[in-house]
Amino acid sequence: MRHATEHADVPTAELDTALRGGPFHVALRAAIAARGLPLQRVQHHLSRHGVKVGVTSLSYWQQGARRPQRPESLRAVRALEEILQLPEESLIRLLAEADERATADRPAGRSYRSLIEASDVLDRLTAGLDWSLDGGLQTLGHHECVRIGAGRELASREAHHIVRAHRDGVDRFVAVHHGDPGCDPRRIAVHALENCRTGRLRWDRDTGVLVAELLFGTRLRSGDTFLFRYVVEDGTAGPSREYLHRFGHPGGQYALQVRFDPAALPVRCHRFAQHSAAAPRSGRQELSVTGPHHCAHVVEPRIRPGVVGIAWDWE
Repeated sequence: MRHATEHADVPTAELDTALRGGPFHVALRAAIAARGLPLQRVQHHLSRHGVKVGVTSLSYWQQGARRPQRPESLRAVRALEEILQLPEESLIRLLAEADERATADRPAGRSYRSLIEASDVLDRLTAGLDWSLDGGLQTLGHHECVRIGAGRELASREAHHIVRAHRDGVDRFVAVHHGDPGCDPRRIAVHALENCRTGRLRWDRDTGVLVAELLFGTRLRSGDTFLFRYVVEDGTAGPSREYLHRFGHPGGQYALQVRFDPAALPVRCHRFAQHSAAAPRSGRQELSVTGPHHCAHVVEPRIRPGVVGIAWDWE
C-alpha cells in the first residue's frame, strides 16, 4: 500500500512523460520536484524504510552522474517509488531498460554461440593430443582469476583445478583459452605453476582459440584426486568487456574473480548466466568492484552445463 507523503501533488505532465520514456535520472528528478521534497527529506523517508542512502548519492542519481547498481541501492529505488507515490516498478523498469540498451550497444565479445562455433576448431586442435571430451577427469573445484590490465585488456588468466580421475592412466589435462576478439594466439603464453608442466600448444588465429597440454608427471588411478595450477598470459587484444566460461558437464564448485588495474576501473559490473546457445542471458546480478584489490567475483556452488560469466562497462 502506498502511504501519503508531504506535498503529495498530482504528477505533472513532465513526470508522466519521464516515467514513460525515461531516462531514470530525469524521471527521478521530476518525481522529487512534483512532490516538493528536498533531498534531506527524501533521505529521511528512506531511513524510515530501513534504507541508508546519502544526500550526495541521491543528488548524483537525479543528475545522471551515477546510477543505482548495488542491491542496497536497488532497495532504495523501490522505496523511492513508494515515497514519491509512483507506480510500482516504474523506476526499476527504467533502470532495467537502460541496462538492456547498454547490453545491446556492447561490442561483440566471446558469446556462447561463438564458443559453440569454435567447437570444430577445438576438435581439430586437440585431435593430435590424445585427448577425449572429458579427459577422464571430473571437476571437483575450478577457480579462475582474470586480470584486466591498465589498457583495459585481458592481461592474464590463472586457473586452479581440483579434479578426480574416473579411469586409470590419466596423466594430463588440456586447457582451452578463448582470447578476446582481435587477439593473437601466437603471442599468448601458458605457464605451469603447480603440479604440472606445459606440453604441446596448438592455436587457431581466426577464432582466437589456444589449447595447451598440461602434463601431471604421474598417472592417476580411478578415484585419485589431483590439484594443479597454471596461468595464461594474454594481453594481445583490445579492451575486454566480459569473461565467460562454458561448462559441458556438471561438476563441483566454480569461482571466478576479475581483478582490474587501478588505472582501468569499470563503471559497473554484473554476473550473468546462459543455459544454452539459444537461451537468453539470465541470472543477472550487480557486482561491486571492491578495494583495495579492485576485484569482482562470483561463486557457483555447483557447476551446471552452460555459461557463467562477469561483464563490465567502461566509462
